[in-house]
Amino acid sequence: MPKVLRIKQTLVLPPTDKTISAAARLIRRGGLVAFPTETVYGLGAAATERRAVTRIFVAKGRPADNPLIVHVANLDQVKEVTSSLPGCALELMRHFWPGPLSLVLPRSAALPREVSAGLPTVAVRMPAHPVALSLIRAAGVPIAAPSANRSGRPSPTELRHVLEDLAGRIEAVIDGGFCRMGVESTVLDLSGSRPVILRPGGITREQLEAALGTEIYEGRGEKASLSPAPGWQYRHYAPRAPLILITGPRARREAMIRALASAYRRRGLKIGVLRASPGPAGVRQMAKDLFPALRRFDAQNVDLILAEGISPQGLGNTVMNRLRQAAARIIRV
Repeated sequence: MPKVLRIKQTLVLPPTDKTISAAARLIRRGGLVAFPTETVYGLGAAATERRAVTRIFVAKGRPADNPLIVHVANLDQVKEVTSSLPGCALELMRHFWPGPLSLVLPRSAALPREVSAGLPTVAVRMPAHPVALSLIRAAGVPIAAPSANRSGRPSPTELRHVLEDLAGRIEAVIDGGFCRMGVESTVLDLSGSRPVILRPGGITREQLEAALGTEIYEGRGEKASLSPAPGWQYRHYAPRAPLILITGPRARREAMIRALASAYRRRGLKIGVLRASPGPAGVRQMAKDLFPALRRFDAQNVDLILAEGISPQGLGNTVMNRLRQAAARIIRV
């Protein structure tokens, strides 16, 4: 039988019915539990408990004006955390839930303001991972959960990433192995007069447009002075070494990376290079490997990372979004 471990006072739990029930009890008591989803590991607390939600921000070192995503296991919980559900939201839930799509909807008074950084909206999603869904059902409450990493660091896609950042700062983590997608959910704002992607993610704009039969915009929506989705005001996903992102025609990108790598190595610097293989399969693999690669570069103590840009189409748009936020400098050739 898998063992329960304790690392720096944080329990490491195998994903069994017994340990998931124990983790759910921790959630109900105001504890913090990291758990796997299909995108990245989340750091969960009872979304209806103000003190528990506040502990998420403290554990991560997360600014209080950066809203959280609430995870649910059924439609009743959606109705508990939102004050209204437009028809397009139900249509998108039918198409993409469980899955990597977070919908920004009017917030219910049942949720503390801290969940949404004081905004009148809340981002909600149903994860497509059996452990995550089992935990939410066992807890009996919606679970607020940003990524289970220190704020600004690359998102965690396996157990050791969570422990690197949060061991000793949270009660428990459930080991669910590797996250199959590797990048966070798409955040789609449905609170305004038109749907707007606030953060690209695992569901592409093209998929959303096909489901709704209407054009989907990408940007900050109608509340430009606010921060309606995670990640708008702060640098995210950053490795310890500076990352230079090179964009432009492929041949020029590759030539620039070779030239820069050669020049920096002659100066005695240790260089990490991040590239995607051609084609859709290469883009999917880069999305899955992006955050682990950045953490590997940290472990290797590289001095500089050179990342090759890719076409911002489909899932490539999500990868480029993460690379731009992680970059210390962007060079277009």
